[in-house]
Amino acid sequence: MTGFTLPSSPLDGREENSRQAINSALNAIRQHLGMPIAYVSEFVDGESVFRYVDAPGLEHLIKPGDSRDLTEVYCLHILEGRLPELIPDTSQNSLAEAMPITREIPIGAHMSIPIRLEDGTPYGMFCCLGPEPNTSLNERDLETMRLFANLAAQQIDKDYAQRRALQEIRERILETLDTSAFAIAYQPIVDLGQMKPSGYEALCRFSAEPYRSPDVWFDEAAAVGLAVELELASIRQAVQRISQIAPDQYISVNASPSTVISDQFAETFLKLPLDRILLEITEHAVIDDYESFTKVLRPLRHAGLRLAVDDAGAGHSSLRHIVQLNPDYVKVDMSLTRNVDSDLARRALIGALLFYTRETSAHIIAEGIETEAELNTLKLLGVRRGQGYLLGRPSQEIAKTIDLYSKAS
Repeated sequence: MTGFTLPSSPLDGREENSRQAINSALNAIRQHLGMPIAYVSEFVDGESVFRYVDAPGLEHLIKPGDSRDLTEVYCLHILEGRLPELIPDTSQNSLAEAMPITREIPIGAHMSIPIRLEDGTPYGMFCCLGPEPNTSLNERDLETMRLFANLAAQQIDKDYAQRRALQEIRERILETLDTSAFAIAYQPIVDLGQMKPSGYEALCRFSAEPYRSPDVWFDEAAAVGLAVELELASIRQAVQRISQIAPDQYISVNASPSTVISDQFAETFLKLPLDRILLEITEHAVIDDYESFTKVLRPLRHAGLRLAVDDAGAGHSSLRHIVQLNPDYVKVDMSLTRNVDSDLARRALIGALLFYTRETSAHIIAEGIETEAELNTLKLLGVRRGQGYLLGRPSQEIAKTIDLYSKAS
């Protein structure tokens, strides 16, 4: 009997709760029956793998991760009806008595309930055993154990479904990487004084069906450990168009903190024209260790890479990011830009950010500009760079945007 191996991933809160629930069930039934060993096994590639074990003091006999060939244990015989689920005394069952494992462990009493997934597939066994016969065990005990086994099965089925979903996500991301099934759209970042692009933000767009927004793609990639690969692949594709823009213009790319501190990041970026790259770090992203983060970026910034804190004003981390990272640009989130012409509070916040950037020689980029009134107000406040639908929508044809601004001038 063969199971399938799912991609490993860190336990999330729900999976950890399931683990605790199954371990508690094993402990409860083991103590109720007065037996020293209880476990849940999984069938994987012809082996019984012990996933959950409650056997205090007997770790030398059995512990999570141990395995036995299915031909050596009772499991298949119980599944196929050759052994009963309840064996109070293994010496009274000729098949159990003849099996080497009965003497090796030893096994004097044995109770085991098959665990099946929702689709009927055998998953493994919920089992209790002891070294001595226990003739007090009866059908009522078996039914009690069946209740606990069913609870464990429900938890396992939920976790199995989640891991199956993660496997499907991983396969989808890998296929996207293998086929480069994404494209880059470029949105102009405009010099508001000269009203022409000073750079272009590269935005990744995915073509696979059903449609998922880019943030969902990157969140899913992170969930299966492929965020670094996907982010760097999109960055490499984004800079391929850099020859199409003016020499004094740059391309702005996005990377998460986990990608920045990865081994692949510096290797990738050292091959890029760093003096024409602006790296955006989103305000929402958590940076656990600013010292390590800035250490990675330091040689790249010395080589010309510029740094921006994105989405400033959208959450609680923005000020800390700005102070700790000392960025070249602070991108004001569209939640502050929207209706800035009619909202005193928004103007005051942008004014405070402008004061900070003047003191630190950084620059403001206002995102999400959609009306002439917003644009004029931002200019009056002293904002010198901006982007938004009013100034240019994202386009995969960067040449069209260049041509549009050339005609306008």
